[in-house]
Amino acid sequence: MTTDIVTVTRGSSPLILSMPHPGTALPPEVAAQLNERGKLVEDTDWHMRRLYGFAAPFQPTIVEAQLSRFVIDLNRDPAGVSLYPGQATTELVPSTTFDGAPIWQNAPDATEIERRKVAYFQPYHQALAAEIARVKAEHGYCVLWDCHSIKSEIPRLFEGTLPTLNLGTNSGESCAPGVERAAVAAMAGQPFTQILNGRFKGGWITRHYGRPFAGVHALQMEIALSAYLTEEAAPWAFDATKAASLQIALSAIIEAALGAAAALERSRS
Repeated sequence: MTTDIVTVTRGSSPLILSMPHPGTALPPEVAAQLNERGKLVEDTDWHMRRLYGFAAPFQPTIVEAQLSRFVIDLNRDPAGVSLYPGQATTELVPSTTFDGAPIWQNAPDATEIERRKVAYFQPYHQALAAEIARVKAEHGYCVLWDCHSIKSEIPRLFEGTLPTLNLGTNSGESCAPGVERAAVAAMAGQPFTQILNGRFKGGWITRHYGRPFAGVHALQMEIALSAYLTEEAAPWAFDATKAASLQIALSAIIEAALGAAAALERSRS
């Protein structure tokens, strides 16, 4: 299924790859309100489909957003509540880039934000929720892997250089302990800097859908763009040589999480 808002590619396994931020499309009425900086849509999770091409043997379902996060951020609480109280972040409809640069000529008001929730936020989440329900019905459980990437240095959001691999499980609440342990053990064997539940412990998707007691194990992976782009700047070119070792690492981590989730399901049956 493909629309202007979301593309769903159905697979046959318990794995769902959620990609809320790779889109660069701007509806005309939104583009007209952005300033020149905003129209660059620089805070995109670049090349997610290509990066996760390695996952094809897992036969995942992929739910991929087509619109830029500047339209509305699909990984923020729709109630507007901050996911990281006391820390710098961007809003449901971002007012700035990650580094604090304004992006609007005419900032959207509350009425416009509500319109975007209905027009753009809800369709993505309706599609994602439907796929989670389908996968659970078929397999009895689901591993939801939320795919993200970000610049490795953004002083407004974090100090220093971000680890390459940032695994988030909402401090252990969004997946079963065994699934987290397996993913962390697999990650520990990879030649990349890494952290569990650091600056990025999981956004709204991880927190909202992760229900391990109901068989939905959600994990967020935030990746430093430096690990697979030629440089962290336009034209945001994919570097296949860099990406190759990263893809091996991600494959091992996902495989471990899937294995642990499957073992847990077997123990329950």
